[in-house]
Amino acid sequence: MNSPILSGALAQPHDVSVSGAVCLANARLVLPDRETLGAVTVEDGVIVAITQGDRVAAGAIDCGGDRVTPGLVELHTDNLERHMEPRPGVGWAHVPAMLAHDGELASTGITTVFDAMRVGSIHSGKGRYDEYARGLASEMMALRAAGVLRISHFLHLRAEICSETLLEELAAFTPEDRVGIVSLMDHTPGQRQFRDLAKLKQYVGKKRNMTDAEFDAHVAQLKGLQAENGARHLGGAVAEARRLGAVLASHDDTTPEQVVQSAGHGVGFAEFPTTVEAAGACREADIAIMMGAPNIIRGGSHSGNVSALALAEFDLLDIVSSDYVPSALLLAAWRLGVLWGDLPRAMRTVTEAPARAAGLVDRGALREGLRGDLLRVAEHGDTPILRGVWSRGRQVG
Repeated sequence: MNSPILSGALAQPHDVSVSGAVCLANARLVLPDRETLGAVTVEDGVIVAITQGDRVAAGAIDCGGDRVTPGLVELHTDNLERHMEPRPGVGWAHVPAMLAHDGELASTGITTVFDAMRVGSIHSGKGRYDEYARGLASEMMALRAAGVLRISHFLHLRAEICSETLLEELAAFTPEDRVGIVSLMDHTPGQRQFRDLAKLKQYVGKKRNMTDAEFDAHVAQLKGLQAENGARHLGGAVAEARRLGAVLASHDDTTPEQVVQSAGHGVGFAEFPTTVEAAGACREADIAIMMGAPNIIRGGSHSGNVSALALAEFDLLDIVSSDYVPSALLLAAWRLGVLWGDLPRAMRTVTEAPARAAGLVDRGALREGLRGDLLRVAEHGDTPILRGVWSRGRQVG
């Protein structure tokens, strides 16, 4: 994998200091390579002991055989934007939206999130979208500094190549802004995610209420922007990711040629490759492959692209993202555990693998010395039931 280990401010302890201890005992611990009956103890936010056996020490929580796993690590989620605009054209106050987003993720077992924010805007036409990321990021970091967030937050800047103002918006961020990921997004119609214009028309027409003529004008505008700005924006976004100390991601690679280009830019992981051929090329290029949990749960892509389950069967799946359904992340890991007959392997796709892809080495596994991000999980049939969520040993869900 090409992802660097993050340095500087991003690699330091990320949350307000915590104190105290918690022990989850008589639990089926999901370790990176196996399950074992035992206990995990966290002190001052860090795992200090992992022991085997069913003993429940005084003051420990008796899990009664429930599983204990690491907290989930989420690299790409549209959930914050959904809270900011709960219906098309309906804005919501940012601070309540961010707190609701934070609480929802905690309730689904996500203890680390890279909040996806679009950079690059279009200021004209029916499909216009305006700048918002710089202001929102400042508000998010202020909430973190105030110690009111339940889980660990980083920034994921979605660099929209097909736009008017990408480089100006990226320039407003600094290495102190906790930008962990910059993804290269090109939503020009007729390629990548939107190869099928009928699918794009269905999506945009519903979201933006466009007539046929307005949709045709929108497509022409985007193609014009890509022709005018595409090469400049792509090169600039790669350079800005380096300046910010962020891991670079590609988005919706469709052909092996696009993967070769991604590898040349130093991409560490590929978000949602749309074909088996692209995923196979990612494997050959040592680029980690990420797919969406909703794709796994639904059994296929809502855009008509490759099935995540098919990639899992071909051993072409490394990381799972909740994408647009936070609660799908843990459920998808359980589904993969059944498919592979290996729950520890499946859990790595939502814990250790995304942490490593993002350059975080202090979390993602039940291991002494790592962050005390823990989940207690029971089962109802083949469905995981969260019974507790701890972020650095502090119960948040």
